[in-house]
Amino acid sequence: MRRRDLLTGTLAAGAIAAVPARVFAQVNPYAARDRVLLEIAREQLARVGGDIWKRDIVGIADFGVHSAERRFYFVDVENERVANYHVSHGDGSDPEHDGWLDRYSNVEGSHCTSRGAYMTRSWYVGKFGTSIRLDGLDPTNSNALPRAIVMHKAGYATPEHVARWGRLGRSNGCFAMGPEQFDRALIDLSGGRLLFADSLGIQSDGRRVASPELLRREGGGTFERTNPGVY
Repeated sequence: MRRRDLLTGTLAAGAIAAVPARVFAQVNPYAARDRVLLEIAREQLARVGGDIWKRDIVGIADFGVHSAERRFYFVDVENERVANYHVSHGDGSDPEHDGWLDRYSNVEGSHCTSRGAYMTRSWYVGKFGTSIRLDGLDPTNSNALPRAIVMHKAGYATPEHVARWGRLGRSNGCFAMGPEQFDRALIDLSGGRLLFADSLGIQSDGRRVASPELLRREGGGTFERTNPGVY
């Protein structure tokens, strides 16, 4: 080996040794969280079965964390990739407007978010422009279509709104996203895919931290039961 080659190899080895071990130990700092989300996506796909037309990407809304957080996940089951965005909850679910979802409801006029599995349907043009219809697949969100619970874009669901107010604005129960983020949903989530909403409380390290307010509710319920004992 020539002297120059030996010197070059020594310098390269020294540079590698100088890099903190954690850089190599954990390339994706959210790997644990992503594994949990992939597991939930697959569990829900298996649970709802043939009701879902397209099974490549699943949307998961985690209302167990504050609205300032990016708590809406696009889970690419086939390629095992996860992207996260902001999403609003209903004003009836957060009457104090503190950014925390306090309750769910499937009742018309409640302005609440509903938990459970949805199937995304076709696009349509409504009050908020192009939107995505949602079909509730569980007793807890069975009124999604008649309640007009949809996915749509809104200026109050942007990162800029969070930066100014420390939380997102509230919808009437719909899944509202920022305009740029919603454009991604139009491509990746519409047309018969699964959207699952619940208070999961998933942290960046994969731990689940449940909302104390929801746990303290009478009977452990987190929504108004139109059919007690189900879901």
